[in-house]
Amino acid sequence: MLDVDVIEDPAAAVSALDPIRSRLLAELTEPASAATLASRVGIARQKVNYHLRALETHQLVTEAGERQWGGLRERLLVATAASYVVSPRAMGPFAVDPGRTNDRLSASYLIALAARAVREVGTLWRAAREKDKRLATLSIDTAVQFRSPSDRADFTRDLSEAVTSLVARYHDESNPRGRTYRLMVAAYPKPKEE
Repeated sequence: MLDVDVIEDPAAAVSALDPIRSRLLAELTEPASAATLASRVGIARQKVNYHLRALETHQLVTEAGERQWGGLRERLLVATAASYVVSPRAMGPFAVDPGRTNDRLSASYLIALAARAVREVGTLWRAAREKDKRLATLSIDTAVQFRSPSDRADFTRDLSEAVTSLVARYHDESNPRGRTYRLMVAAYPKPKEE
């Protein structure tokens, strides 16, 4: 089971977003049968089977074995990932695009960048998994609290200069075998913890 998977197919997204199917996916972090799920979620086993088939059609659940129960054989199913993210690719041509936003300091531009990262990394990661390879990435996540707006402005300037300097130092288009990486640095107010 993957930690997270990116849903690119619109039909799979619709299936996963259905309230009953979403609940079943949440219950399937461990292998379970339709009968077990029916008792957990309070829905008839036949209806659970209907929803499980739909999830299986979109590769959101997979068979995890069988078990004997009385005189019957029960299929055990498990979710293919612990959690899912819907890629903007599922929206087709309507999907968000950073190229459509002129204000690089706006929330809409940040959302478009994040969406592009989900779309691109999701596609690259799926291709890497199909080849049984790892996808080399770098992620930095931290929080910083500024004393004042002027400190925030100074930090922005210093960070911009540091990134520009590092890119100038390491960017090299002379090697045809080199690989270009997309670098995104973002900052936004941290939501209050619940």
